[in-house]
Amino acid sequence: MTKSTQGASSRRIGSEDSKTRAALLEAARRLMLEEGYSAVTSRRVAARAGLKPQLVHYYFRTMEELFLTLFRQGAEANLRRHTEALASGPPLRAIWEFSRDPAGTALTLEFVALANHRKAIRAELVAYAERFRQLELEAVRAALEQSAEDPDAWPPEALLLVLAGVGQFLAMEVNLGMDTAHDPTRAAVERLLDRLER
Repeated sequence: MTKSTQGASSRRIGSEDSKTRAALLEAARRLMLEEGYSAVTSRRVAARAGLKPQLVHYYFRTMEELFLTLFRQGAEANLRRHTEALASGPPLRAIWEFSRDPAGTALTLEFVALANHRKAIRAELVAYAERFRQLELEAVRAALEQSAEDPDAWPPEALLLVLAGVGQFLAMEVNLGMDTAHDPTRAAVERLLDRLER
């Protein structure tokens, strides 16, 4: 073990429920949304949080650890919210609404871009995406069993990818400032949902 590796692994890490740590994560999240993942450096995060740069590495050994923590925190919160939404109302509509969130889509796209350069981020993103997909697939299957629709007309996997994919694509374009063809597309999906969930 080299001196630098030994120092990094034995460094004291600040408390996970610290307000300072939460402020650093929020600063990183805002920077990612406003300027992209490449703007998230220890100096920029600290400056945004109004703290000294060395505090970033007091709470996170590496910037990758900060990114992973930020991703997991958001993914766990989204899983909880989505699970509640799927259980409390029409599940197909919950999937459609969840996928159309522009802020959530923007942050996800930043993590996807970051995952192209960091294997640990990619692995974490895939693991959570699979958890979301399984959760949503169960809800779609249950909804289609209650529907009068021919089960061969809309396989659950295909319906899920249509709802989530179209929703995320629309959200991505909204973030870019585009809305051409959005109204008729939303209306077509809404008609489909009305038919499937009536």
